[in-house]
Amino acid sequence: MKAIEINTKTNNKGQLKIDIPLKKRNKNVRVLILFSDEEDLIDDDKIWLYSNSQNPSFNFLSEPEENIYSLNDGEPLKND
Repeated sequence: MKAIEINTKTNNKGQLKIDIPLKKRNKNVRVLILFSDEEDLIDDDKIWLYSNSQNPSFNFLSEPEENIYSLNDGEPLKND
C-alpha cells in the first residue's frame, strides 16, 4: 500500500475537496483525516461512531451467529 500526504481545507459546508489529479481511475482509495490536537471538534463522538460503523472490520457483527442476545436478556437499568 502506498500513501501520499496532501494538505487541504474544508469548504464552508464542511466538505473536503482534493484538487490533485490521481493517475488511478475508478479505484477505491482509503482516506485518513487527521486534525490538529488543539482543534475542538463539536461532533467528535458522532464522527467516531460514523467512522466505526462504516469500517469493514465490524462487518462480522451483522452475521446471524453474532445475534445471541434478545430483549429478554439481562435486567433493566435503574438510575437510583
